[in-house]
This record gives sequence, C-alpha cells and structure tokens, in this order.
Amino acid sequence: MNKMSEQTSPIAQWSPPVAATQRELPSFPTMIGRGLRNRCPYCGEGRVFSGYLKVVPACSVCAAPLGRLHAEDAPPYFTILLVGHLVVPGVFMVERAYQPPIWLQMVVWLPLFTVLCMLVLRPIKGAVVGWMFRLGMADKAPTSDG
Repeated sequence: MNKMSEQTSPIAQWSPPVAATQRELPSFPTMIGRGLRNRCPYCGEGRVFSGYLKVVPACSVCAAPLGRLHAEDAPPYFTILLVGHLVVPGVFMVERAYQPPIWLQMVVWLPLFTVLCMLVLRPIKGAVVGWMFRLGMADKAPTSDG
C-alpha cells in the first residue's frame, strides 16, 4: 500500500465541532437557505464555493466535508425549470400580442434566458448542497482518495 491509502483523509472522519455535538443538525429550510446564500449549511459561517461553481473541499470554519457532496445534474435541472417558468410565459405573451420577427425574439430572449440562468445557478447549487448535507449524503459519499 502506498502512503496515500494508509492515511485517512480528515474530511472522511469529520464529525461536528465539539461545541456543536450537543446540538442537532439545523432544520431543512435553514440548511437550504444557508446554501442559497453561499454559506456552510451546517455552521452558516464558512463559504460553500471557492469559485463560481466549485464547492470547497471542507468548510473553513467547522470543517464540514462539503466537497464530498456532488450535486451533478440537479442544479441545472432546477435552474432551467425555474427560469423557464419565468421566461417562457413572457415569450408566449409577446408572440401572441405583437408577433415580432424570429430574429428579434432570439436577440431578446436568448440573452435574457442565459443571464438569468447564470445568476440563479450558483444559489440553486448552494441550496442543493445544503439539501444533500441535511439528508446525510456527506457521511455516505465516497472519498476522493479512492
């Protein structure tokens, strides 16, 4: 065995901080709300993201293993669902009332849809990370060690 496999990752052995062991996990809405605001779902102080969508390996305050949570396809799905429900009715109303040329529709609606998706994707991914953490998926997630 090599040295990497002999050592256990500190994230793999995470447990809540000593002062927090007496309290239980925050409520479901609290953890999702913290994720929406780019805060650690557990402590509410550390950040979830180190970049636009890159989840930090662990919370800088409580060491919660956020990097073990892989949201995968859920955030884009929820983003398209939400933004689509906001934009598509406007597209249909404008089409029915004014019947603008298709090129004008594309010039207006595609950039609007893209910008809204970019703005909403990060908070939704944070909420999904909070949701997954509340469901206990950080404890069951495989480590990146192998």
